[in-house]
Amino acid sequence: MNDVDVIVVGAGGGGLAAALAAHDAGASVAVLEKLDRPGGNTGLSTGSIPGAGTRWQKDAGIDDDPGRFADDLLRQSGPHEAEELTRLLARVSAPVVEWLVDRHGVELLLITDYKHVGHSVPRLHAPAARKGQVLVDDLVRACGDAGIEIVLNNPVASLIVEGGAVRGVRVDGDRIGSYDLRADAVVLAANGYAANPELVRAWAPDIAGATYFGGHGSTGEAIEWGIALGARTGNLGAYQGYAAVAYPHGSIVSWTTVEMGGVMLDRDGRRLGDETLGYSGFAETVLRGTEPPAYVVFDTRIRDYVAAHEEEFRDLLEAGGVREFATADALAEWIGAPAGNVRSTLDDYQSSVAAGRDAFGRSAFGMAPLTPPYVACRSTPGLFHTQGGLAVDGDTRPTREDGSVVPGLYAVGGVAAGISGRSGGRGYSSGSGLLAAVGLGYLAGTAAGAAAAG
Repeated sequence: MNDVDVIVVGAGGGGLAAALAAHDAGASVAVLEKLDRPGGNTGLSTGSIPGAGTRWQKDAGIDDDPGRFADDLLRQSGPHEAEELTRLLARVSAPVVEWLVDRHGVELLLITDYKHVGHSVPRLHAPAARKGQVLVDDLVRACGDAGIEIVLNNPVASLIVEGGAVRGVRVDGDRIGSYDLRADAVVLAANGYAANPELVRAWAPDIAGATYFGGHGSTGEAIEWGIALGARTGNLGAYQGYAAVAYPHGSIVSWTTVEMGGVMLDRDGRRLGDETLGYSGFAETVLRGTEPPAYVVFDTRIRDYVAAHEEEFRDLLEAGGVREFATADALAEWIGAPAGNVRSTLDDYQSSVAAGRDAFGRSAFGMAPLTPPYVACRSTPGLFHTQGGLAVDGDTRPTREDGSVVPGLYAVGGVAAGISGRSGGRGYSSGSGLLAAVGLGYLAGTAAGAAAAG
């Protein structure tokens, strides 16, 4: 006899969305979280979910549709092992955003002031504060309103498998001991493996030297459980990096500063490459190009623009992570680089802006040329989360080489094969991680809930 219809393993954005969708489908749901608070990587993000063709885009006069969105994603990612999943997530993106807002009262507003990495039109929807914890808080509140229990400090140790089908989980923790919880369906929403250095070295070795800044629970065991049951993997070496994590503060230096015209300099005062590769794609460039720290350089106009739109950046300002310099020489002194290097780097960049293209191939300059006073943040590259995992079908069921599925099992977010390319960080489009989390969570919860309840 089952204890509950659907068990969700992990209380991040994907798991909470799966729980809500399963409840909406008529199932009873329990969410198990191994840490002492919900949120995972969603809580550390900007909370931005892309949706193509939402009513807010229409109200803003933005022409968008799932086909255009899928084309954008595939242009950024290149060919990979989950292209059908890309198209599926593009199709459900707008319904998922509207479902969260309309059915569950989640605060999501269309960001219209910029497009962000990988998108040809504005389609990111985020909390007003642009903080993922706000999104998590809304999802937790919605689960409470629905009577869905979120059980913290209850780590799942293994799956219960009977007759080749998943029938529940075994929980085992220092505080709570060991017990079994049985269900018709188990949704794995425990994120990827970025917090497991051994798996990072094995599956994503090009980013293995970067500091990890994501959730502590992303240790990869859920992917290993699926592999042990014969599930295929997809895009296993893909990840989302971040080129500029404020050092030593630990919060991100908003990439809007770069999109609006900023550049990144190494310790010698030289640029490292084309920053418009994006915050994820440029992370490896920074990691391989210089010993930390590196420096994000922009000007007071860009600083004030970003501060007016992004609360997290204002927090960094208030914490003293952003410094202002009257001249290039003063900036060079702070960096500890030769003044001539910094002057020539900025002069060359200004000339490139006028020419419309620089030596690295950058052709998008936002509000540049930069004008003094200059502003800079000390930073280091980081790994935020992995984007590869178990290959899944349209209902998010892990699939085997022969095309069969693992009965009773579903995988979402970082446990599933992502849509950011086969490997590396350059294929990541802004919001792809949260789209794979809440989008697949919606699909998994709907399918698992309907099957269990029906």
